[in-house]
Parts: sequence; structure tokens; C-alpha cells
Amino acid sequence: MSIQFKCVRWKNILSTGNVFTEVKLDKSPNTLIVGSNGAGKSTILDALCFGLYGKSFRKVKKDQLINTINNRDAVVEIEFDSYGKSFKIIRGLKPNIFEIYQNGELLNQPAAVKDYQEILERTILRMNMKSFAQIVVLGSASFVPFMQLSTAIRREVIEDLLDIRVFSTMSTLLKARIAELRETYLINNKNIESTQSLISMQELNRDRETRDSNRVIEECKELQSTINNRIATMQQQVSDIEQEIDTLTETISDSDTIRTKLSDIDKIESSLEKRLRGTKKVIAFYQDNDTCPTCIQPIGNSFRDNQILEKNTVMVTLNEAMLTLSTQLNAVTDRLNEITSIQNRISIKQRNISALNAQIKTDQREVAILSDRIDEVSKKEITEVVVMIDDLKQKLDGLNAIHESTIRARGVHDIGSVILRDTGIKSRIIKQYIPVINALVNKYLAAMDFFVKFELNEAFEEKILSRHRDDFTYESFSEGEKMRIDLALLFTWRAVARMKNSANTNLLILDEVFDASLDTNGCDEFLKLIHSLDNTNVFVISHKGDILQDKFRASIRFEKHHNFSRIA
Repeated sequence: MSIQFKCVRWKNILSTGNVFTEVKLDKSPNTLIVGSNGAGKSTILDALCFGLYGKSFRKVKKDQLINTINNRDAVVEIEFDSYGKSFKIIRGLKPNIFEIYQNGELLNQPAAVKDYQEILERTILRMNMKSFAQIVVLGSASFVPFMQLSTAIRREVIEDLLDIRVFSTMSTLLKARIAELRETYLINNKNIESTQSLISMQELNRDRETRDSNRVIEECKELQSTINNRIATMQQQVSDIEQEIDTLTETISDSDTIRTKLSDIDKIESSLEKRLRGTKKVIAFYQDNDTCPTCIQPIGNSFRDNQILEKNTVMVTLNEAMLTLSTQLNAVTDRLNEITSIQNRISIKQRNISALNAQIKTDQREVAILSDRIDEVSKKEITEVVVMIDDLKQKLDGLNAIHESTIRARGVHDIGSVILRDTGIKSRIIKQYIPVINALVNKYLAAMDFFVKFELNEAFEEKILSRHRDDFTYESFSEGEKMRIDLALLFTWRAVARMKNSANTNLLILDEVFDASLDTNGCDEFLKLIHSLDNTNVFVISHKGDILQDKFRASIRFEKHHNFSRIA
């Protein structure tokens, strides 16, 4: 089964309220849908068609699909498997929604909704709404039977079923290609004339090009000379500044020694200050204490005086050392400031060198560009016009070759156009299937106890022979007989779809078929037919619930509750 429909759910569609109504589409082989008039039985058709194609089945305008009470959040969700992949379609109104999920992931949405719909119909469903309405649903309200379709639409449906619409697409593309070839032919002829004219012009321009080239070369050489002189001046300036830097660098050769000496002085100064603080602390202790805090013994006056005198002597020595050290520090600091000043002068000169070198590089690039320009113009002077003329002649040869190939291609495309016409390859394929289609239609008509000989020709025109009657057309029969033909064609298209694996699906929905034109015998024969279908989930919408209830495996009853449709 190419397409296996699983379920459809909808809310705020027509008479349905703001709660999802859900119908499992693969639960039972045959299901009866019943309910009173206006209960919402046929809404499932509009929900399916709107979800898949953005249109209602019963030709209701899109804005009229929205429930008029809630007037927003109209949503349809459809789940199905197609060619081995799971899909979920979500489509809504107010707000507008259109989303396609493949295996749980949202497919990239093109900017145009039309392109997104084309992806759904061509690559996922592989059938348009016309085919859907002939193969999946048959409704009494707005369904147009195959026999009432125009010949062009009949052909479109058959081509969809037989997977040969690709030839129509190829034919359209081929027509566009033929038009392109015609345009190419005209443009190519104009290009040939234009190229021939250009060759003549280039030959006249040869002398003028030579004079112009010589003038440009002289100007470039003069500018090169000026720039080279400027470069030489700046290079001399760089050399002079580098010599000045070398001289200044020699005057601060003791920089590292001075910085080391400054560090040593800082350390000695720190040590002397520490000893001064310690000595002052000892003197203060003997001046302020009469008893030793450690051994709790009195401190003698003689001992105290000796200690104070001794420490004062140390203080004098330390202060003298600090004074000497301060003198040395001043000398070192003065020298370090001098070194820093010289280093700043060196930095300024180095920046001047960098600026000069940058300008030298810029000028050297300009000289190189001028050299390239001289080479370019020199070559142009000698060969460019000649090369251009040769190129134009080669182009002319190419255009002539295109002219010949275009003529050959047009011949091939004309043959392809004949093959892809309706009377070509499509006609041959259809011709092979017409006997199969006719045999199936007659088989299903016989199964519904309607014994006629039904034939479609290759133009999809019918011929019906009935016993004891002359030739008849579809319109010659009663409504009940027409219904049998419509049903037979419906089952035929499904059988052909199954053979071709094109629009092969598990779903079949019949709206009020039993309520319209089939008599009791016709209903019984038709019931036998739908019960014999394999791998098909048939839904029959009918008012005859009391008569048909026991003839279906499952049933769904719709009812109105507070003015909203729901499943009872």
C-alpha cells in the first residue's frame, strides 16, 4: 500500500466546535457513519480535502469553513504513511497554518505556500485533488463522476493513475526548451554580426593603441624616477639616525649596573631601617621598665644605663650609615634619570626609523606597480590588439558552431515534441491499459448485477452496449444505473492504482451512496463488493443507519450538542 491513512482530526471546521473530533482511518475494514441532517457526518470529507489540498470537498469557500461561532482556530491534522515514511499534515485558518512533518521533523517551508503544496502533491501524495476525488472519495453533494468530466480532465486523471503525467511535464519543458533554442538562434545570429563588426574596429584601432601605450610608459618611468630618489633620501636618513642611536646607546652602557646598584642600596636601606627600629625599641624598653617581664627580676640602674648608652652608640653609627647611603642613593638616582632620558630619545629616533621604513615600503610597492603597468602596457602595445583580433575570430568560429548545433538540436527537439504529444508515447501506454480498464469496469458492473458492455476508447469516450438496446452513452441511463457505472469506475481506478502503485491507498469514503439512486438489490450487491476489498478501510456516510447498522464492522454516530457537532 503506497499511502496508508491513519487518522484525521479537526476542530472549528463548519459545525465542529473548539474540541478536536478524531476519526481513526485504519481501525476497521468497513465503518458506517450516521447521524441526522446537519449533524456533521460529511465534514470528514471537507476536513480531509482541506488538510491535504487546502480546499473543501463540497465547494465551500475557504473562509466559510471556519465555525461561525468561534470564528478562529480552524485546524485539521492528518496522519498517514507514504512510501515507507510517516507524515503529519497540519493546516489551519485564523491563524493560517500549513506544516508538513516527515518522521516527526518539520520539512523546510518554501517562501510560497504554492510551492509547499506542490511538494505535498507531487512527492508525498503523488496525486492531485481531481484524482483524490475519483479514487478515495465519492460524495453525492459535489462529486463529479468521471463520466461527467471533460475529456481533458479525464485524460489528466488517467495520466495520474498510470504515472505518465511526467510525459506531459516533459512536453511542457520541451516546449520551453524549443522556445529557448529559437531565442538562442536569433541571439547567436546577432552575435555573429556584432563580432564581425568588432574585428574590423580592432584593426582600425591598432595604430592608436600603439601611440597611447608609448605615452603611458614614459609617464610611468618618470614617476618611478621621482619615487626612487625619494626612497634614496629616506634610506640615508635612516642610516644617519641609526648612527645617532648607536652613539647614544654607548653612553648608557652602565644601565644594568646602575639598576643593580639601586636595588642593592634599597636592600641595605631597608636593613638599616629595621635595625634602627629594633634599637629604638630596646632603648624604650629600658627607659620604661624596672622589672624584667621574663624572669620577674628587678633591672639594676647601672645595667640599665649601660644598655641605654650602648644602644645610643649603635644608633649614632646607624644614622651615620643612613646618611652615607642617602648620598649614594641620590647619585645613583641622578644617573638613572639621565639614562631614562637618553632611552626616551632613542625610542623617538626608533619611531622615526619605523615611519621612514613604512614610507619606503609604500614607495617601493608603488614602484613595483608602475613596473607591472609598464610591462602590461608594453605587452599590450605589441600583442593585445592582435590577440584580441585572434580571440574575436575564435569567438566567431564558436558562434558558427553554436549556429550549427542549434539547428541540429531543433531537429532533435522537433522529434521529441512529436513523441510527447497526446498522440505519441502516452497514447501507446494508454492503449495498452484501455482493455484492462474496460475489463475491470465490466467486472465490477457485473458484481453489482448490472450486465452491460462498457467500453472506453483512447480518447476516453464511452460506448455502452446493453442487452436488447442500441448503443448508449452514460447520459442515456437512469440515475441508479449511472451510480453503478460511477462506482464501477471508482473501483477500477483503485485497482489500476494498485497495479501501478501510484495512487494506491487504504482509504475509501462513500457519501450517501446508499441514500441516492441505488435500489435495494443494488445496495446489497454493492455491500458484497466493498466487503470483498482487501487492505481497504471503507467509510460509508448514510442516513439509513437503522437498515445498514448490522452490515458494518464499526459505526460512528455524529450528533449536535449545544449547536456543535460531535461524535456521540
